[in-house]
Amino acid sequence: MFDIVLLAVLLAAIAIGYGLGRYRAYRNISRTQPPSRTPSRDYFVGLNHLLNEQPDQAITTFINVLEVNSDTIDTHIALGKLFRSRGEADKAVSIHQNLLARPALSSHQNEEVQLELARDFMALGLYDRAERLLSSLLDTTRIDAHQEAAKQLLVNLLEREGEWQAALDVTLPTLKHHPEMRRPAAHWLCELAQDDIQQASRALAKRHLRKALQLDEACVRATLILAELAMENGHYFHAIKQLARIPAQDKDHIPTLLPLLKRAYKLNNDETGLRQHLEQLLSETPYTSVIILLGDVIHQHEGVDKAIEMVGNQLSRAPSLGGIDYLMDLYMESQRLDGRPAPDSRLVLLKRHTHALLENRPRHRCQRCGFAGDVLHWQCPACRRWGTTKPITGVEGE
Repeated sequence: MFDIVLLAVLLAAIAIGYGLGRYRAYRNISRTQPPSRTPSRDYFVGLNHLLNEQPDQAITTFINVLEVNSDTIDTHIALGKLFRSRGEADKAVSIHQNLLARPALSSHQNEEVQLELARDFMALGLYDRAERLLSSLLDTTRIDAHQEAAKQLLVNLLEREGEWQAALDVTLPTLKHHPEMRRPAAHWLCELAQDDIQQASRALAKRHLRKALQLDEACVRATLILAELAMENGHYFHAIKQLARIPAQDKDHIPTLLPLLKRAYKLNNDETGLRQHLEQLLSETPYTSVIILLGDVIHQHEGVDKAIEMVGNQLSRAPSLGGIDYLMDLYMESQRLDGRPAPDSRLVLLKRHTHALLENRPRHRCQRCGFAGDVLHWQCPACRRWGTTKPITGVEGE
């Protein structure tokens, strides 16, 4: 069914056009040949297309009929926006370029249309054209609202192109008035740090990461990269100290730090320290991944029965499907050690069911839009927000 909003705009366009025609007729009433007070034939043609659910033909007809002047520019801009929202940005470009070619536009209206045209180019992936247009607009506009909109669009464009430093150059001077940009800017600095590491510029990477933490002290990503750099230099204790900061930054990312934490303690030859660290984490947040890792440590040093006891106690506090699946593994291992030739068939059946339930479940979810997947994306692929994707915890999590 044809878009209700678009229908409303088109009908408004008809009304405006007809009203302007009546207004001109009134102004020219004294002429010898009185003007017609009825809408032109094209309006009825457009209306017929509309009623026959032929929106493209209807819009084309109305655009051709609707004269570009100070009273109808907003209608043309609205039509362009609707085309873009329908995925037809090429048609929006035609409308907005047609407007820019008209001398009827004021400087304010001209800048409004330039902003819309830049959005059209971005929707089409023509980032170079959008960037030139926005840069030119920033150099010439004296209207605060237009300057603000152009900056936001330019930052979005530079981010999409991976021009992290350029995005920072535009954003950093505005942080006082836009504190919500601190988190994205911190992640752009992390992106620069990753590039530095690839180019073996670790000192520069550390500077970028420290700057990221100055902008956003809760930037878990920066802390993780600093811990990885410490690990590469053999500074395992320093890496552990870095990782110990993460629960205070965002406890939801405790599952994220565990693989690196386990490796740091192992390389530091400190299994006792790892156990104490995990017990501390478990006292704060009984996440399944912490329970399983602690279960592995206890199993290795004290045996499977002690691991079963600990896991059973923790699951009574915080039950989870993953924890039950792991507990069944321990039970089957216990039966094997007791000399049973095969584990209990009932356990095997339950294990098969829990494994099937866990196998296809995503591990991470964006807290803003709900996008879910196995990989931790620091920028959500769906809503493009930074730092909103976290491990899924709870009964069905981890």
